[in-house]
Amino acid sequence: MDAPERYEQLIAFLNSNLPAPVELQESEDGVLQFIGGDPAEVVAVLTNTSLIVSQFAGVWESTFKFTAKPRRVGLLKWRRLPENALLAALSSLIKGAREARLASFQDCQYCGRRTAPEYMHDAGVCQSCTDKHSGAIH
Repeated sequence: MDAPERYEQLIAFLNSNLPAPVELQESEDGVLQFIGGDPAEVVAVLTNTSLIVSQFAGVWESTFKFTAKPRRVGLLKWRRLPENALLAALSSLIKGAREARLASFQDCQYCGRRTAPEYMHDAGVCQSCTDKHSGAIH
């Protein structure tokens, strides 16, 4: 299989193997970034030579500004690997990134919902319950 076919195969594989929904963003230089899950769980960045798989993470820089800072799980030089080995390695990286991300979720002490860490206000309380139980008026 030549490189353009393999590239298209990787795009299809990522679209079907990342957690749904999958959001695709293309940079000006042609790099494709896939973000899978809602809330986001796995980030995959595909270039002409490599594929980086990361666990989604980020920080609140201010009350209204969240900045994504994915944590790299692995990098594959996809042109160098045979098809079966590539897809097996990619599946493992996606699985590992997803498991790490989901392990970071916490249960809210009020509503019991598993919540992504960036949506936890205080230790053990999700943002939604913080608004309800703090007496804040919006």
